Amino acid sequence: MEKEKKDIFESIWSLLASVKLAISLLIMLAATSIVGTIVEQNAEPAQNIKLLAKFFGDSFAPTVYNIFAKLGFMDMYDSWWFLSLLALFGINLIVCSLERFPKTWKLVQAVQRPMSESVLKSLPVKKELKIKTTLSVAKDEFFNALTASRYRVLEATEEGSVQLYTQKGRYVRLSVYVVHLSIILIFAGAIIGSVFGFKGYLNIPEGSMYNVAFKSPTEKIPLGFSVKCNWYETLYYEEIDSPKDFRSELVIIEDGKEVMKKIIEVNDPLTYKGITFFQSNYGMMPDTVGKFILDITPKNGPKATVWLRYGDTFEIPGTGIKGTIMDFSPALTRDRGTGSLITYSENMVNPAVLIKFEEPGREPYVGWILKRYPSTGVLNGGHSVIFKDYWGVEYTGLSVSKDPGVWLIYLASILMAVGLYVCFFMSHKKIWVNIAEEGKSVNITVGASTNRNRLTLEQKIEKIVSHASKAIEGRKS
Repeated sequence: MEKEKKDIFESIWSLLASVKLAISLLIMLAATSIVGTIVEQNAEPAQNIKLLAKFFGDSFAPTVYNIFAKLGFMDMYDSWWFLSLLALFGINLIVCSLERFPKTWKLVQAVQRPMSESVLKSLPVKKELKIKTTLSVAKDEFFNALTASRYRVLEATEEGSVQLYTQKGRYVRLSVYVVHLSIILIFAGAIIGSVFGFKGYLNIPEGSMYNVAFKSPTEKIPLGFSVKCNWYETLYYEEIDSPKDFRSELVIIEDGKEVMKKIIEVNDPLTYKGITFFQSNYGMMPDTVGKFILDITPKNGPKATVWLRYGDTFEIPGTGIKGTIMDFSPALTRDRGTGSLITYSENMVNPAVLIKFEEPGREPYVGWILKRYPSTGVLNGGHSVIFKDYWGVEYTGLSVSKDPGVWLIYLASILMAVGLYVCFFMSHKKIWVNIAEEGKSVNITVGASTNRNRLTLEQKIEKIVSHASKAIEGRKS
């Protein structure tokens, strides 16, 4: 019975240590990830059905969608089977590493010893030369050349010959396990983030506050605090309607107190208690009446900011000039055909407010003041009315996420970069230099081996031999 248990354990261990299993798991992860990339995750059914119709036709798209939904492809990266594949691949990688590590460690810890001249000549990298000099001089200069290349040189002496031997980078062989560890940490971070984190969204109108995010229209995620949007703003490039930046001012409120405030942009989110709010989209709220924010500045006088609604009247201090809000356009332009003013978008692309001005001793007049073009608010006499915003009619769209495993992924990325650099650009090099007397000359045999980058080692040997040979010639002269 004990033998059967042992056999079962060995079979499971052999399976988990199999390279074939690793390749199979990689293929499955790659294939499912392709589907997860094509199908938009956590999207509305109609959106994905429309997408699938391009591949399977309108009649089969709903059926394919239902199959994919049952298989978990609509939220694939959080599905139990995808996380199980990641976990199994991680276990496979750990077992493979444990299975092969002892052999690698034995190579790392192996003590380098002198070699016979015949064995040296059989090494992958070798160089032979004969120089007219003494054994002592040749030994000293090759020792100096190796030391100059930062090798720690050992020496073995026999009658009529001496051998110098050294190695560098023996721990480089462990770099592959650093890469394995980084992959395991990435998988661990992804699993931790999926199990203990969340991804959602939140559309907050200006001036509104929420204490939940939404994973779907019906599924709420409690935040543990409230987030408020003070204002939202789209910045445009001059003279064109292409957005340059999207900004929102968010406030974190906890226990009735403001604990944090930040203006977020597309690549500059707000993070509080591990929950991150990213600027993702924006829009106008239908059938909403907001407030006009105007900066009123009389000539040579102080600026005053007023908040007004449709039909409200204001006065420019000290001038007797009164203004009344008459109309608003979110995107005002002039029709090239008719020359009349028109609204060409429902979004606040080129917002403008129509104001009726009344001035003592003059006929009333009306004029459009455009937010993006402050010069339209400069009045006769040097006074100005600047349209700052139509507040309360836009919402800021936020992506909300909590990922407690992200620090593991950052750490793993650093480890992987270091491991891959060592793997590809460094190697374990061993060098032997045998110097034997022959009359008034010495025969020099240089042999070397490396686990990778053989060409680089050959160039290094050439450099060492050249350096030592020139030094020997210099001592002759």
